[in-house]
Amino acid sequence: MTLDPEHLVGSSVGPYTVEGLIGEGAFAWVFKGHRTDNGTPVALKVLRPVYAGDPQFEARFRDEFELTSDFNHPNIVRILDVGRDGETTYFAMDYYPDSLAGLLERDGPLKEDKVVDLARGVAGALEFAHEAGIIHRDIKIDNILIAEDGRALVADFGIARAVAGYVSATGQSMTIGTPHYLSPEQAQGRKLDGRSDLYALGVTLYKAVTGNVPFSSTDWFELARMHVEDPPEAPRKLRPDISGRLERIILRLLAKHPDDRYQSAKHLIAELDEIRSAARSTETFGLDPEAGGGGVMADGTRPKWLWSLAAVLLVVMVAIAVALLGRR
Repeated sequence: MTLDPEHLVGSSVGPYTVEGLIGEGAFAWVFKGHRTDNGTPVALKVLRPVYAGDPQFEARFRDEFELTSDFNHPNIVRILDVGRDGETTYFAMDYYPDSLAGLLERDGPLKEDKVVDLARGVAGALEFAHEAGIIHRDIKIDNILIAEDGRALVADFGIARAVAGYVSATGQSMTIGTPHYLSPEQAQGRKLDGRSDLYALGVTLYKAVTGNVPFSSTDWFELARMHVEDPPEAPRKLRPDISGRLERIILRLLAKHPDDRYQSAKHLIAELDEIRSAARSTETFGLDPEAGGGGVMADGTRPKWLWSLAAVLLVVMVAIAVALLGRR
């Protein structure tokens, strides 16, 4: 079996044609491809040969993705197929050409309203998965894809769980998760629940608003220590224009102890929805939403503040006129 992913380009894997390599992870290669029969674009994740050659790892990989292929949620990337072709183990999913990582690389830190919408989408995906008993374990900017309508979708549910099950069954040592996004309990090897994903979402949002992750080091053990011990720098020190409320949300997600974070994605969603509702109310305060502005109330009358402003302007104009007449 080839150890070079480029050798797969142009070949067929199951009912799909491989077009080109678009990413590499610790356990799999990611290709852009299409269905050979009708040209439908797909993303193909192919298990690296060292793992595809391990029957127990491959079995867990396929089992987890068959489980998550039943997920049907607007903020979770849909898995279309899981299979094996010769020595190649793969799964196919809907193809999205953009990701949060790509968006940040192109445009830099995002505006607050976009960050809130993105957080709401990811939190919705996590709520759905956590209620189904699935912890992602590797939330990060690379695993958040962006649809054409701006919707955020979470990819790769199942990989980390497959690895965790393999590690538990075999006793082999493998790092699960991405060091810059590890929760303190991941860094310490403790039992995880959905609040670990919320910590990683906090790191993701911190990156989205500041352009930086809260902790950075080239030494893995030092980075793990930072997650466990060091407080993150307040986001508003790096990005003064974001609101205090968004900063508090991010810092609560980054709490060292799981009990000090949101206790579920549902609680986070409630606060994000309040921010979005408040923003909409401020934008349309006192205006008829169908009138498109102009200072007209829903009942067709002008708001009281507008009459007060007109009265003040009239008084000023009269005072100016009297002053000018007095000089003659």
